[in-house]
Amino acid sequence: MSEGFAAEKAKASAWFRTLRDDIVAAFEGLEDTDKSDRPAGRFEVTETKRHADDGTDAGGGLMSVMRGGRVFEKVGVNVSTVYGALGEAAQKAMAARGVPGMADDPRFWASGISLVAHMQNPHAPAVHMNTRMFWTPHAWWFGGGSDLNPCIEYDEDTAHFHSVQKAHLDPHGAAHYPKLKAWADEYFYIPHRKRARGVGGIFMDDYCTGDWEADFALTQDIGRAFLPAYVPLVEKRRETPWTDADKDTQLVHRGLYAEYNLVYDRGTKFGLATGHDANAVLMSLPPLAKWI
Repeated sequence: MSEGFAAEKAKASAWFRTLRDDIVAAFEGLEDTDKSDRPAGRFEVTETKRHADDGTDAGGGLMSVMRGGRVFEKVGVNVSTVYGALGEAAQKAMAARGVPGMADDPRFWASGISLVAHMQNPHAPAVHMNTRMFWTPHAWWFGGGSDLNPCIEYDEDTAHFHSVQKAHLDPHGAAHYPKLKAWADEYFYIPHRKRARGVGGIFMDDYCTGDWEADFALTQDIGRAFLPAYVPLVEKRRETPWTDADKDTQLVHRGLYAEYNLVYDRGTKFGLATGHDANAVLMSLPPLAKWI
């Protein structure tokens, strides 16, 4: 499987980079067209590196972060391709999820894009998106999705976000959207708060039907749905007047987001456990948050 998947790995990695470039351009475009007096924000791009336990190169990527923009208070768009051998703890975690052959051959390869946006205006929703491919010598799968995290909810915004995602999933089969929506509702739930962290979206993990091309096409359409699902909401809400009370609501809601990512998020745990750049892994945390 290792040699036979070289082309598929390259194809997936290139797609995640293309999606990253499209999103960065679209977000800088939102900055340019905003009417705020602040300077338009721009992404600062840093190369990230992953090193194996013996110090050898094990891949890396790009961390692109914008801070203090007109529209975005903080937004990160990361892309990476990493590889090597999983440590004992990661092997056990993978084996517990049903990944075969971990004890015999712990090699892995993973590539993906991860995005989190925290907004200046409390009426403009925060958002998360990621898509990824994971490979071992005995298995491969895709994962990811996107979910909306408004601190001030608008039913019409939620409806738009979900409808665009459904439209992109339906060509792959009518069962996909309800299944991935339910998956997101379960995955992005905060047990100790007994509530969801936002208004949901779509999510999948360990997704492998055995047809790589079909699964990759589904993953691409999850990525393609993101900008048309999200950008119109930002354009509609970014100039809405807001109060100190609205900002306080936003900061408290960001506390929920931080709690989830630090306590439950599987991607955060995996990134830190496998030696990826800690700043890139923790890029998702908001610049300011509040607890009551």
